[in-house]
Amino acid sequence: MKYIVKQKLWSLMDKFYVKDQQDNVVFIVDSERFTLAKKLFLTDNQGKILFRIEQRLMKLLPVYEIYKGDMLYAVLKKKPGFLKAEIEIEHNGPYCLISGDNLSLEFSITKEGNEMAKISKKWSGLSDTYAVDIATDENDAFIIAMVICIDEMIYE
Repeated sequence: MKYIVKQKLWSLMDKFYVKDQQDNVVFIVDSERFTLAKKLFLTDNQGKILFRIEQRLMKLLPVYEIYKGDMLYAVLKKKPGFLKAEIEIEHNGPYCLISGDNLSLEFSITKEGNEMAKISKKWSGLSDTYAVDIATDENDAFIIAMVICIDEMIYE
């Protein structure tokens, strides 16, 4: 399945939409305002919270936690590197890794070496746009949550 994640660069509200290829809103990303650490919510198009994303403070490299309900679902940790970006994904499933090139703005999410998703970032005027191509039988909402973390960990 292919999605478009379009985030405005200059906005008072950190709220944006994830659309499918037919331009239908599938997910909504909203943030909790006035918090020290970033806290984002990924909801379906009806407003039901699917995942909560929280920044861990006081870390040398960025760390984000993804929660499903009150349960910690995954921890994403950025590995050191300048031109190459790697983010380890710790969760109860098989080994996963986000890797990419900061200059070409291309990333992939792999599970035990198999590609789960391919992500391309484009800058266009006043917004960041991600094209996300997710393999069949993957958890689309979880992958979109990880794409949001990529943006926060590498480009914020």
